[in-house]
Amino acid sequence: MPGIVVVGTQWGDEGKGKVIDLLSDDMHMVVRFHGGNNAGHTIVYDGETLKLHLVPSGILYPHIVPVIGNGVIVNPAVLIHEMENLTKIGVEVDRLRISYNAHIILPSHEALDGLMEEGRGAGSLGTTRRGIGPTYADKASRVGLRMQDMLDTLAFREKVRGAVEEKNRVMTCVYGADPLDAGEVAEAYRGYAERLRPLLADTSLLAKRALGEGKNVLFEGAQGLMLDLDHGTYPYVTSSNTVAGAVCAGAGVGPRDIDEIIGVTKAYVTRVGAGPFPTEQDNEIGEAMQEAGQEFGTTTGRKRRCGWFDLVILRYAARLNTLTSLVITKLDVLSQFEALKVCVAYRKGEETLEEFPSLCGDFSDCEPVYEEMPGWKSDISGAVRLEDLPVEARDYLQFIQERVGVPIKLVSVGPERQQSIFMDGGGEPLRQGRFLFYDDLPL
Repeated sequence: MPGIVVVGTQWGDEGKGKVIDLLSDDMHMVVRFHGGNNAGHTIVYDGETLKLHLVPSGILYPHIVPVIGNGVIVNPAVLIHEMENLTKIGVEVDRLRISYNAHIILPSHEALDGLMEEGRGAGSLGTTRRGIGPTYADKASRVGLRMQDMLDTLAFREKVRGAVEEKNRVMTCVYGADPLDAGEVAEAYRGYAERLRPLLADTSLLAKRALGEGKNVLFEGAQGLMLDLDHGTYPYVTSSNTVAGAVCAGAGVGPRDIDEIIGVTKAYVTRVGAGPFPTEQDNEIGEAMQEAGQEFGTTTGRKRRCGWFDLVILRYAARLNTLTSLVITKLDVLSQFEALKVCVAYRKGEETLEEFPSLCGDFSDCEPVYEEMPGWKSDISGAVRLEDLPVEARDYLQFIQERVGVPIKLVSVGPERQQSIFMDGGGEPLRQGRFLFYDDLPL
């Protein structure tokens, strides 16, 4: 049963989309298992720029069944807009399957998300204001709406109206904001239900059957470990679990259905929004990484904070995800530097920490302990074999692999499909793909 999970090991934006692209030729199904339209990929497909926030990237391959699992929260307006954009360029979208149990984002969730973020003032979390937190809160409170509610047209309309009216009371009484027109929202969502109802399915059963038939199923993670609700840099996290273990709950499969867990990491580190970031370079080094790596969030347009590679975080990710292999992306961005730094531990006062601290306050106070390595100052974007890389670049990769104890299986030296080096001895360059994947989106 070849179940493969692809997860991020930093604060998201690691380049998981390109990895999924490279694996997709051999996949039967691609399943998104958590998050909402606060994550996704920017794709250049046949000259057209697409922004997919909810539709799994497997939609671009005719042989793949793309699945939105029960752990995902769905904004129907966003989903239908993405589907329409895909249809315009000739992509058949009715292969998409959506879990009956996926929860629904309403405009009232988005409005409340924005009001809550504004109310935090200087203590804002840097959310995308897409209604993610309030929707997951309703799910946990057992008052949320699910996609299966769309099956009963009249009842669904009234449930939407009631849900919006309930949030209106909070927005007007607590925040002094104007209420939404509950009837107007209910009517819009009735139309969304008509479009999406044929795509609803028991996606857990679909995935299990595919695995049972020996077909390859790829489980697509969003964001990264450090944004995990339980294990990330709380409260500067997303509202779902981003670890590989969340596949079981978010896609409805069992632990024994997973055969491989691939962790994706940049050759440096980026972060969007507020929160501690020990290796951040708020200087010309960070600006150079930002410019060369085009580090701008697709959802918000915000600049990504950049810093040196952090081995403490990667070891933490390897432990929590039980990674079987690593993918290093954007190695080419480091080609501009004479010398490189790698954080191998943290210093807190007189104490040196080699493991990620369990107390959030400790992490905020940590300073990085660096080891310095020579750079290579040469263009590596055309490398297709490990031997094509300068010895300094190979030493950098070897250093990471040895310190983490997880084998590196793939290195990316540019956004295009063929700008990839497989570390298993393969020597042939990859074919030119029809589309390019860029980084995942922030929280």
